[in-house]
Amino acid sequence: MSRIRIPDGSSPASGNPGPGFVGSDAEIGGEGPAPRETAAADGPPSPDPRELAARFEDEKPGRVLSGRLGVALTAAALLVALLALHQVFRPLSQGSKYYLILFLAGVLPLVFVAYPAGLRWPRRRQREPATDTPGTPAPPTADTPDGTTPASAGETPAGTGGPSVSDWTLAAVALLACLYPVLPVALGAGGGGYDAFLDRQGLLVGVDVAMGTVLLLLLLEACRRTTGWILPAVCLVFLGYGYYGGLLPQQWPVAHAGLDFGQLVDAFYNSDSGFYGTPLDVAATYIVLFTIYGAVLDLSGAGRFFVDLSAAAFRRSRTAAGRTAVASGFLLGTVSGSGAATTVSIGAVTWPILRKAGYPPERAGGMLAAAGVGAILSPPTLGAAAFIIAEYLGVSYLRVLGWATVPTVLYYLGILLAVEIDARRSGVRPVAVAAGSFGRLLARFGYHFASLFVIVGLLAMGFSATRAVVYATVVAVALSFLDRHHRLTPTRLVAALAGGVRGVLAVTVVCAAAGIITATSTKTGLGPQAAALLIGAAGTVSSEPAVLLALTALLAAVALSLLGLAVPVTASFVIGWVIIGPALLDLGVTPAAVAMFVFYFAVLSEVSPPTALAAVAAAAVTGGRVVPTMWQTLRYALPAYLIPLAFVFTPTGLGLLGIGGPRQIAVAAAVTALAVGVLAVAAGGWLPGVGPAGVPERILGTAAGLCLLWLEPVPVAVGVALAAGAATGVLVRRGTATGGPRAGSPAQPREETE
Repeated sequence: MSRIRIPDGSSPASGNPGPGFVGSDAEIGGEGPAPRETAAADGPPSPDPRELAARFEDEKPGRVLSGRLGVALTAAALLVALLALHQVFRPLSQGSKYYLILFLAGVLPLVFVAYPAGLRWPRRRQREPATDTPGTPAPPTADTPDGTTPASAGETPAGTGGPSVSDWTLAAVALLACLYPVLPVALGAGGGGYDAFLDRQGLLVGVDVAMGTVLLLLLLEACRRTTGWILPAVCLVFLGYGYYGGLLPQQWPVAHAGLDFGQLVDAFYNSDSGFYGTPLDVAATYIVLFTIYGAVLDLSGAGRFFVDLSAAAFRRSRTAAGRTAVASGFLLGTVSGSGAATTVSIGAVTWPILRKAGYPPERAGGMLAAAGVGAILSPPTLGAAAFIIAEYLGVSYLRVLGWATVPTVLYYLGILLAVEIDARRSGVRPVAVAAGSFGRLLARFGYHFASLFVIVGLLAMGFSATRAVVYATVVAVALSFLDRHHRLTPTRLVAALAGGVRGVLAVTVVCAAAGIITATSTKTGLGPQAAALLIGAAGTVSSEPAVLLALTALLAAVALSLLGLAVPVTASFVIGWVIIGPALLDLGVTPAAVAMFVFYFAVLSEVSPPTALAAVAAAAVTGGRVVPTMWQTLRYALPAYLIPLAFVFTPTGLGLLGIGGPRQIAVAAAVTALAVGVLAVAAGGWLPGVGPAGVPERILGTAAGLCLLWLEPVPVAVGVALAAGAATGVLVRRGTATGGPRAGSPAQPREETE
């Protein structure tokens, strides 16, 4: 049985490995490099998937540390993992906030050691003596071949070198600032232990404010190191709004009474909506455990198996290459939960197959990016924001999974329809995918699905999500011994636990920094004020309730899409929920629909121009042009942009979230599936089984799809009539076509559109 492997022998689901504290997987017992299969061997070698994932993730790549330092930091990360596991079964008696303080104290210092500052200071060039010897080469300059200046002393490029003195200093200060609230040592009028710190809530003394300010600055610097400048800048804008908002003209809707700096620090440092609020709680309880689970699945070979299984399922057919890419994205979503990382992972394996089938680089890149982003939307391991939804709304994670199920199915239905259309329109060739028997592969390695079923089963039985994922991790570890190449021996298990903590470093500081946004919004009342502005803007067009809701939803979608271009998905969701969400809630939309609406548009930032990280990553894999790849990604991901509007516009749309009776759910799913199909035909310009659609039919199809998404009897009836008219037009066009090959024949000339 042959198996498809990515070039470096690592799991396709690896994604951005984050800062490395130990050696590679091969060094701790992995299989090591393996050759590609024949179907993937033609053409130039693909780029390193791990390197590409690190380049295009929301977070920056960290240092790769080895030797004694790597072992020491692995041990520190292991302690954090053990603390998280201990909290699941033996919660600390002092309460969850006490645990969050300890968790942040374990994570934040690791960020400064694991992620370089990345600051490059200009260096003065030393004057070189002139040479009179003809032909003597010029002396080397301080510039590197790419035109940049090397890092200053004490700093090294990302991924190389060890921590500098400043890094160790920041790590030590971070440890002190994080542990200050629980240290049983009096520092002047401050300190004195956890209870004394809580008793001073709203009445912080000077030492408290100083330590809170230090932690604020350290979190901003940690965010800059891990995600770049934009999120810290956004946090500073909110901080400035909280401090200077009292100076705004009081007739302005966003004006407030003003807060002094001590009040702001108190809100950040000693309240339940600041640093230690819901986002950090989610990172320290759910996300770290699911990240450990993903690392265990990765090292046990599950990611590689999912890609192999997808390839074996379709074999030789015209659409085999495209279906393999889409199915791989869906299955790898259970391991990765990251759009750009999944895009790179499936692209490393399937792009050579897509190229051999005749897919243009831009079209293949769009398919890969859309399938990769679906990983964040696919149960049972949605993106980090899904856990925040469960906490904000006070519901079980299983219910959130239920809300995501139908939209996920419809999303991948749209991509598969686009694949079928492209295969016929672009003259794609059948390709024999080198893979083993589907049945044998499933029988031999199908146990990788067991832990996923364990999570869903335990959630259905009433277990908490944290306990369910821990038990599923234990099952995955035990089943790994069925494959001698991927047994999770003690050394590899330690690597998985430490790797899980490494993977959560960036999201932890993002979640803690999000407390600046939530606390400021809570203190100033910015959420209701922004909601009034949004509704007022929509009300200038029409005051009719249905139109007002539709316009507000469209404005909210645009605002969320723009917000997602600047900040990571988790921060985008938090900001969208506290600033934009109240507008939809005020118009009567249910909290579940609003939360999922904000979640989807936060996720779609990874495929939205002009940033579109997943599309840029896909273009790097395929070698295609970036902008056309982005537009192709939009075409494939179209259902994900429109389906959230469907469950906000009308109460019937709640059926898409599994809310309502069976009849409402079935009707909403069926009508929306028809809308997705019609829109896929309109976007692709081809009706499968019939032939090409002209401009009039595509316009009718677009109008039909939009009408069908308004899940009310009259718009649905109009949409069905328009869809029938478009289909009739395609049939007439085929019947009147003369000369040339039959529509849909492999001899049909290729039509390329960007």
